[in-house]
Amino acid sequence: MTNLLDIPVKRADGSAATLAEHAGKVTLIVNVASKCGLTKQYEGLEKLFEDKRDQGFTIAAFPCNDFKGQEPGTDAEIVEFCQLTYDVKFPIYSKISVKGEARHPLYAALLASERRRSATDR
Repeated sequence: MTNLLDIPVKRADGSAATLAEHAGKVTLIVNVASKCGLTKQYEGLEKLFEDKRDQGFTIAAFPCNDFKGQEPGTDAEIVEFCQLTYDVKFPIYSKISVKGEARHPLYAALLASERRRSATDR
């Protein structure tokens, strides 16, 4: 089983990272897009982050353009939009793919974990 904290990811600035920087926190990993009907999710996510971060909660946002091209911008454009429009302070990582052959290993591990959990719930 893959430890999610060890999977290499990139921050929106292109620097290498892992989710180990959130070790010991409850971390909501979320797929986001800034050009879709759910874009206002940023407002709710930021409120949740602000309300709970002092209690050890964080959000790891991963933009994705896999669904009808709803995240066409560069990482820098995405971060700028989120900060200027929704005053987002939670971490936004580099854009990734969450489906198909290009699926990022983080999402592959999340799906595998969900499949294992579903199989044991039967």
